[in-house]
Amino acid sequence: MSRLLERYPFQTALSLEPLIDYVRSTFAGKSDYWDKLLRDIDRAEGLQGAIDDLSVLDKHRDLIEKLLHQVFSALSWQTEAVAAVIPFSIRPVSMSPLFAELFAKEQGIMQDRLNLRQEDFDNGRVIRAYLFIAGQCYGIEEDLNYPIIRTVTDPESGLDRYYRMELDFRFVQAWAEDSHKVLSQEERLQVIDNLTAPEKLKEILPPEKFQLRGLTMIRAVDVTVSEVMSLLQRDLIDQEIMTTRKGFQQIQHRLRILFQKPGLVAGIAALKQDQVLLLNTGCDMDQNCIFADSRHIQQSEFKGSPFEKAATSGKILRFNNIHEDPWHLEKGEKAGFPEVKSMLIAPLMYQGQCIGTMDLGLSEACGFGPMSELLLDQIRPIFALTVKKSLDELDNQVQRIIKQECTAIHPAVEWRFRKAAFQHLEDINLGRSSEIEPIVFQDVYSLYGVSDIRGSSLERNRAIAGDLKAHLNLAQNVLLAANQIRPMLLVHELIQRIEHYRTRIGSGLDSGDDLSLIDFLAREVEPVFSLLKGFGPAVQAAVDKYQAALDPNLGTVYSLRKDFEDSVSVLNDNLSACLDQEEAELQEILPHYFERHRSDGLDYLMYIGQSLLENGGFHPAYLKDFRIWQLKMACTLAGLAEDLKSSLKIPLDVAHLVLVQNNPLSIRFRYDEKRFDVDGAYDVRQEIIKSRLDKAEIRETGERLTQPGRIAVIYSSRSEGLEVKQHIDYLRLEGYFKKETEQLRLADLPGVQGLKALRAEVDLESRALAEKLKGLAA
Repeated sequence: MSRLLERYPFQTALSLEPLIDYVRSTFAGKSDYWDKLLRDIDRAEGLQGAIDDLSVLDKHRDLIEKLLHQVFSALSWQTEAVAAVIPFSIRPVSMSPLFAELFAKEQGIMQDRLNLRQEDFDNGRVIRAYLFIAGQCYGIEEDLNYPIIRTVTDPESGLDRYYRMELDFRFVQAWAEDSHKVLSQEERLQVIDNLTAPEKLKEILPPEKFQLRGLTMIRAVDVTVSEVMSLLQRDLIDQEIMTTRKGFQQIQHRLRILFQKPGLVAGIAALKQDQVLLLNTGCDMDQNCIFADSRHIQQSEFKGSPFEKAATSGKILRFNNIHEDPWHLEKGEKAGFPEVKSMLIAPLMYQGQCIGTMDLGLSEACGFGPMSELLLDQIRPIFALTVKKSLDELDNQVQRIIKQECTAIHPAVEWRFRKAAFQHLEDINLGRSSEIEPIVFQDVYSLYGVSDIRGSSLERNRAIAGDLKAHLNLAQNVLLAANQIRPMLLVHELIQRIEHYRTRIGSGLDSGDDLSLIDFLAREVEPVFSLLKGFGPAVQAAVDKYQAALDPNLGTVYSLRKDFEDSVSVLNDNLSACLDQEEAELQEILPHYFERHRSDGLDYLMYIGQSLLENGGFHPAYLKDFRIWQLKMACTLAGLAEDLKSSLKIPLDVAHLVLVQNNPLSIRFRYDEKRFDVDGAYDVRQEIIKSRLDKAEIRETGERLTQPGRIAVIYSSRSEGLEVKQHIDYLRLEGYFKKETEQLRLADLPGVQGLKALRAEVDLESRALAEKLKGLAA
């Protein structure tokens, strides 16, 4: 007996009686065969009761096998891995040929390569015995369903196979020395609470007081497919297993076991923008990103390949000899599969989109069949999920670089920043000295527009002056009331100084006047109020009125300025929302760069062009379409501003201007300033023009170009002017403009000469504009 059995706490004994009783109760009297078998068993010496001498089994081998055939048929005995063992032991009584080939050892069976540690296996045997005793002797029914998985090496393939050991205890009986013992309620509860704690159960149910007799039947079921799939799922939870060569080789080994192909090689590719990211066992994958050190290949190189066909069709493709595929024949050695003939290529799908491919290869032709396809189809979802998680992690790393280097990026051009960040990340992971590459878009067209609140500076100054006058008046009222009751030279002096400030405000505010005035009132006038309040009720009332009129945060009167700021805010909010809504719809027509700024009014800048599009598709017709949209947008903003005017606390006018320049330019992202700027001395001219448009005047009259209710368009060349006039004429027919278009020459601006302009009056009463604004409001 093995040392393991020697330290097992329960007495176990081989007994055929439970099996004989089963056969007797089931088949006695049914036929001469069964009656004779039972008589032969009864006469067989040594088969009754507990069998201590196992040599008796060899003497009656024929009878024992006939008994066992009532549990295992003759056919299953020849084709399946089944056995009978001494209860709760690893000592075999009888084994089928396949069971003996797979599991028989000198010391018994199931000694090694279990899914349990030896300590856990031994402990589990004790727990299982206690559960059996509790059920048979005391009616406490519980079960232990933890599977026992045994790994063996297939003699043909040399690969592992996994078998679940299914245990049958129908022919085992528990014998107790004190069969009449009844557990108290407290003892029953202790047994139930400690069924998995053998050390505690020993106190209530001493193992030496019980004997387990009979036969345990074992059936070993091949669970290689389900077990390997479970192992793969556990492996792939850890993303890092795919980032090292050793980890990927472990995955490949699992796949070899699953498909029972010792020479199987695996490869995974992910689709990322315009690149194919190859991950395979030939990579030195030592970084923390699944694709950090993988090979990056342009998708164009796989045009017409089996990989593209699989990705496009969404179906698994099987090749008996990949070398006969037309793409492989054309590419030759560049195809990259010199030692592989048989191939399975599976697209990895996530939410209906192909995010990569998984391929399996064998050196011999015709190595995969339809069953291999079905097996690959079962496992590809877990690989697709792993690739998706890894791509997400790669995106996170790229985003961190973009945020660090570039802050917020407009979605239309984010693809270019992601590409640069991706390359930067790859260089870092490969140990190269790297700075993120310059972002330059060549030959793009600029569209610029302004909706400026007319006279906002004058209105703001008026509001400031009005609030300051009100503040001075309130302070003067306090001083005058006090001076009438109790004249003081200091009070009279403060009254004169307030008059001086009132005169200065009336003649116009200079820079800093508002701050100096508020400082004067706070430091010199207000401290005196604590004294003056004691002069009588009239002064107290004047002080209370003064204090109630001040803004608690600013310490000054903030009434007219608040009305002005609220009016500007309402105007800006509505104009910005309108522009954003319309521009978002324009993005659907053609992706483009867009930025908007708010001050007193708003201005916006758009860039369009071939280089801004990740997949190309720009046409010059888009530029004309955007120009028309720009003019129509200006009319819409003019109409909206006019509608809002009556609801504002301070009525404000808005003037609208568009800058047209059909010559393409280049823009470069300035990493130090986190923004785009024109690239090159020639293109800087447009920036100079934009900075001075607000001062543009008509040459002949000196009149300011931009006027409320009119759209002004500034241009340089005759062709630009003709094109814009055509667009205005079209929009006039649509109901957005009225009267004729003015053709104007502009006075020279500092550093800018030769500009021209067109100006057209918006038809603010037109049905077309009214319907447009109604649609926006909806």
